[in-house]
Amino acid sequence: MGADKKNSHDSQGWLRYSDNVSLEEVHHTIKIPHNGGFWKKFFAFAGPGSLVAVGYVDPGNWATSIAGGARFGYSLLSIILIANLMAMLLQSLSAKLGIVTGRDLAQATRDATGPKTAFFLWILTELAIIATDLAEVIGSAIALNLLFKIPLLVGIVITTVDVLLLLLLQKKGFRIIESIIIVLMITIFSVFVFEVIISKPEITSLLGGYIPKAEIVTNSEMLFISLGILGATVMPHNLYLHSSIVQTRQFKQSEEGKREAIRFSILDSTISLSIAFLINSAILILGAAAFYGKGLNVSEIEAAYQLLSPTVGVGIASTLFAVALLASGQNSTITGTLSGQIVMEGFIKLRISPWLRRIITRLLAVIPAFIVTWIAGAKGTGELLLWSQVILSLQLPFAIVPLVIFTSSKEKMGNFANGKWTKILAWTITCLIIVLNVFLASYIFITGHELG
Repeated sequence: MGADKKNSHDSQGWLRYSDNVSLEEVHHTIKIPHNGGFWKKFFAFAGPGSLVAVGYVDPGNWATSIAGGARFGYSLLSIILIANLMAMLLQSLSAKLGIVTGRDLAQATRDATGPKTAFFLWILTELAIIATDLAEVIGSAIALNLLFKIPLLVGIVITTVDVLLLLLLQKKGFRIIESIIIVLMITIFSVFVFEVIISKPEITSLLGGYIPKAEIVTNSEMLFISLGILGATVMPHNLYLHSSIVQTRQFKQSEEGKREAIRFSILDSTISLSIAFLINSAILILGAAAFYGKGLNVSEIEAAYQLLSPTVGVGIASTLFAVALLASGQNSTITGTLSGQIVMEGFIKLRISPWLRRIITRLLAVIPAFIVTWIAGAKGTGELLLWSQVILSLQLPFAIVPLVIFTSSKEKMGNFANGKWTKILAWTITCLIIVLNVFLASYIFITGHELG
């Protein structure tokens, strides 16, 4: 790992710790046509946004959004909208940090705090990645069970072999990974457009759901699900991921080149997150249109699958639902591994083989999933899936606070530092998330709250 140079700062106020580029094997490997037109440049920069958006439509989102729609109708669509707008701002800051400083968020945090604090934050981030991977493991196992009647325990074991798929993709180049992600995202989007159309939602109530209601705060059940949606939407590991993968592009290192890279990267992530927003909205809308007010207990993905076709009257609806779930789970495996590699190398400067990194991450998620499934069955996996999103929500401040501090620093960002209104908005979002998370932790501790 090498010796750290204590009390040595560069001209931007960073401690001199990071001496490696982020994701070295793909760093600056994708060419940008500097003399091309707008669309040619946009398509060259496009791609990282899709990888980021994957985290916003992983199986954890399904559990929370379906539960929210089935229990409370369209009311929590406003939470999805607010969370997505928060995500757009935070991801834009993440991209800007990577492009301007040449550091991902993990490296920047280490270079600003030192190795001891970085090690503590690495542990917290690893827990968030495990929670993310847990959602993917359970989601993929559930999809295999629904489509092929494979027992959940066997499905959980099968999900460990997707490391082979990832290793194959990594050898083909970063653009191949981005292309496959985009195809799977289009598949998920198309399925839910169809599902929403056949569920025949009430348009007036649907649109009204995007208007925030006071009941969300006063009703503890609604607030709990809302925080789960927030945790499933604004993903802490995505902030580390985005600040790294934007550096795969060969943009000019001049101020003009960085400004252009920021502009196209933000456009890329905003478009991708808008698609993720539509998918998440569609999942909740489907839950509300198909199950709300019908006396059905639909708090888990399996129940939604079993009841969907009979409720909407279209036989293929449940099968397509499971296909999209499987695509969602497989999508997430790629970004989870990349994020794990980024935070391990960035926080503690430890480089290990991608296959070993993937096995470690996957086993840490598979073991609790296997144990809970063995003891509690399908209901236990549903509970674990929802709770994994709450864990992500609780970890968010430890990623957001450093991100806002760094990107607001004139010393570290120069002319790219956040402006007045961006600072106000970013800190407002940060404080809101922290307050809500303190309330959530207190509520769970005092009441011993259980989902369901």
